[in-house]
Amino acid sequence: MAIKKAKATDKALTKAATLTVLAEETGLTKKDVANLLDVLANLAYAQAPAGFTLPGLGKLKLVQRAARTGRNPATGEAIKIPAKKVLKFTIAKAAKDAVCPVKK
Repeated sequence: MAIKKAKATDKALTKAATLTVLAEETGLTKKDVANLLDVLANLAYAQAPAGFTLPGLGKLKLVQRAARTGRNPATGEAIKIPAKKVLKFTIAKAAKDAVCPVKK
């Protein structure tokens, strides 16, 4: 069975619906697919500081943001925003091209 392409008006898949689709496509049980997704998520969390790549989807990495000056939108007052670490996900070119093809 081919995976159906979603339209912009469709609702996002729930975890249960995702498990169902993956189980049907792979021939695994839903329990096995759920376990695989849990292990994959835990691996991504553990490897994020060094960088974690999902081939064809993107890269997860930890980035240090510098301290900066911002503005309170209500009062316009300048405020200091401290430096912090953030998790960043960069979409792979293959994923971008699959969802939003390049116009020529």
